[in-house]
Amino acid sequence: MLVFAVETSCDETSVCIMDNDKNIYSHIIFSQEIHKRYGGVVPELASRAHLEILQKITKEAFEESGKKISDIDVFAATCGPGLIGPLLIGSTFAKSLATGSNKPFVPINHIESHILSTTFNNEIQYPNICLLLTGGHTEIYLVESKKKITLLGETVDDALGETFDKVGKLLNLKYPGGPEIEKKAIIGNEMTYDLPTPLLNENNLNFSFSGLKTAVNQIVKKNDLSSDFIANISASFQFCVSKILLEKTKKAIKKLEEESKKINSLSVVGGVSNNKYIAKKIIDFFKDKNIEILFPVKDMMSDNAAMIAWNCINKDLNYSKDIYFKANPRLAIK
Repeated sequence: MLVFAVETSCDETSVCIMDNDKNIYSHIIFSQEIHKRYGGVVPELASRAHLEILQKITKEAFEESGKKISDIDVFAATCGPGLIGPLLIGSTFAKSLATGSNKPFVPINHIESHILSTTFNNEIQYPNICLLLTGGHTEIYLVESKKKITLLGETVDDALGETFDKVGKLLNLKYPGGPEIEKKAIIGNEMTYDLPTPLLNENNLNFSFSGLKTAVNQIVKKNDLSSDFIANISASFQFCVSKILLEKTKKAIKKLEEESKKINSLSVVGGVSNNKYIAKKIIDFFKDKNIEILFPVKDMMSDNAAMIAWNCINKDLNYSKDIYFKANPRLAIK
């Protein structure tokens, strides 16, 4: 089975051609540069950029793969969650190709695809805890199989990736802020500033990052943006974030074990899983805990069409034509 997949949930335009033996014939990710001047994603500009580039990279993907549209068995696209404009553009594009080819269209959940991304390169030992860290979502899931995924906790305000970007903007760093903060933090002292850890002691598995962002803003107002200051506040911020993530993950594992569910593995997925400092903190903490730590392959960490294709391949479907499925910015995992 050969799948053509499209991902346009936010500001990455991506297409992928993959078969059910994990052969990736082409995978193109186009990151929109226009948002850098605004310090964040502008939905209308994202939609226009998808329109401008999607047909071009689709042509490139088929040329690179040596495949023809007639070779495709199934067309798939992200239908949510995400920004409604970009979702409509990507899903409508894939639906059009499916209709013109008289082939099935499969709507795909973006979050579910992130969660399943580690199954592409790993044999998962279930039950599994999945820590989802993206620009728009920060969530923790219990994954008992590819078909049984349960939300345990989520952010009540800002997502972690969004918080990295907003803190980066406070520090006058380039967008996106996450990679820039990680670079600056390398030479900083993470013990310089004692930042708050919202909801850490609450009896739930939810996250909150708006108070942390506000605390950083208050410190920034009292200091000059010297290189030393930026390095130290970046390091302190990363340290605080990793502490929150570890404590919430530990709490989730303890809660589930009290319910007689022994966790065998922990997956860390989404764009923020690229952060080497956070990844190392998680790996170091769990290395002696008999819990396997899993990450996606590099090209499946941020938003990408390969994870959309892989999710489609993993679905047990009689690939009926789901052309009338509507894009939904709040699409839930079924």
